[in-house]
Amino acid sequence: MRFLLAPLLLLGGAGTGLATTALHHWWWGLALGAAATMTALVALPPGWWGRLAFALGWFLLVARLVLPRPEGGFVVGADTPGYALMALGLVVLVTGVATLPRPTRPVRRARS
Repeated sequence: MRFLLAPLLLLGGAGTGLATTALHHWWWGLALGAAATMTALVALPPGWWGRLAFALGWFLLVARLVLPRPEGGFVVGADTPGYALMALGLVVLVTGVATLPRPTRPVRRARS
């Protein structure tokens, strides 16, 4: 079931990232997008198929929109809201990776 949930969370993260990017020029749009993003990250279970999938979808879409377009224009400008959006992207990515479960070592049994 988790394998089916990961693509949906990737799309959900990309949709949230798209909405945040579209509204980031207004202070209330950036605040609303950041609140929605962080609320989703807190609500999702930590792990490869939950929080990290959402964070990767969000980050990859916003990272693509930060790059210059072939026509020479920008979706995210080099201004305060643009830098705040990029900082939010780093927070989202670090949160997704930092909350992964720690790997466990197999239990060794003593030979008798």
